[in-house]
Amino acid sequence: MKILLWIGNEPNQKALANKLAEKFNVVGVITETRTSKRKITPNKIINSVFEKIFLSSINKSWWGLHAYYNKKYKNYPNVKRLDVENINSIEAYDFTVEQTPDLIVVSGTRLIKDKMLSVESKHGILNLHTGLSPYIKGGPNCTNWCIATKQFHLVGNTIMWIDEGIDSGNILTTQQTEIDWKKSLLDIHINVMEHAHQLYEKAIQFIQLGGTSNVSQADICEGKTYYTKDWKLKQKIDLVRNLRKVRYTPISVLKKQSDIVHKVIV
Repeated sequence: MKILLWIGNEPNQKALANKLAEKFNVVGVITETRTSKRKITPNKIINSVFEKIFLSSINKSWWGLHAYYNKKYKNYPNVKRLDVENINSIEAYDFTVEQTPDLIVVSGTRLIKDKMLSVESKHGILNLHTGLSPYIKGGPNCTNWCIATKQFHLVGNTIMWIDEGIDSGNILTTQQTEIDWKKSLLDIHINVMEHAHQLYEKAIQFIQLGGTSNVSQADICEGKTYYTKDWKLKQKIDLVRNLRKVRYTPISVLKKQSDIVHKVIV
């Protein structure tokens, strides 16, 4: 089975590419390197200073995750690779068609548009969502949203068949991530990401062995989509505060929440 990757150009996606190439026939990788277009305003500068002083664990967890994977995986696997600014570019489309993949694996790109979705492949296009769909969808980071909104039992990962929506495709598999809440935010994020990669490997192995799974998210529950534009200073403060509190939450309470999800999870 020939596998092609459409992934963001970040260390955690580089790690995923290496892990998959070790176990499967990865014929090519398209990385998306986005150009930053953020506007700098006085309010953003003030918030940035505040975050560095009082909420430093959030940025440290993000850059620490990068450092963790950069140390383990210095290069991409030795396969054909194309780097683009937008995964929906004609260059990405042509490269994909040339590789004639049986399965396309997506992680960390912007929304995939119609032309790329039209690419023919034997098994289709899979997407990794580092969140527990349909309960928690969107961005910029669903683990952080779970903590900020006290939904600790909803930390997890989902492998889904991609569609044009935000983390809305039919589910192949989804699973909660076991978390030791006494760990640092960095350790929690590494734990979630490692679980995501393992779940992706299992999903691809399942397809390779002839397995099928295609569950509509609407059949589970409506869920909620979170947006990057809503991830502001208040939510970051809630994240840090709630992470401190959950360390002292009785295990029985967290397990009760978790069991509720297991009743409807696929």
